[in-house]
Amino acid sequence: MYVKDVMVQNQVGLHARPATFFIQKANEFKSSIWIEKEERRVNAKSLLGILSLGIVGGTQIRIIADGADEEAAVDGLIDLVESGFAEETR
Repeated sequence: MYVKDVMVQNQVGLHARPATFFIQKANEFKSSIWIEKEERRVNAKSLLGILSLGIVGGTQIRIIADGADEEAAVDGLIDLVESGFAEETR
């Protein structure tokens, strides 16, 4: 299991469009991936799960992965979040 925390940089947070980019990136990996905000944990490959967290800009989230490519998964998703979900990072 590999875990890292990251601050959501973009203003709107993880709403529909950036959440879609996040899920597309998460689906590139075989590992099971979760996002944790405070005490709630959801599947990082689930749009409804991510949207249910209500993540806004400036929120600290934890990305957790477990599997063969767990480090690459977490690091790749951290890079995406830190980029502010710039489309060219997809």
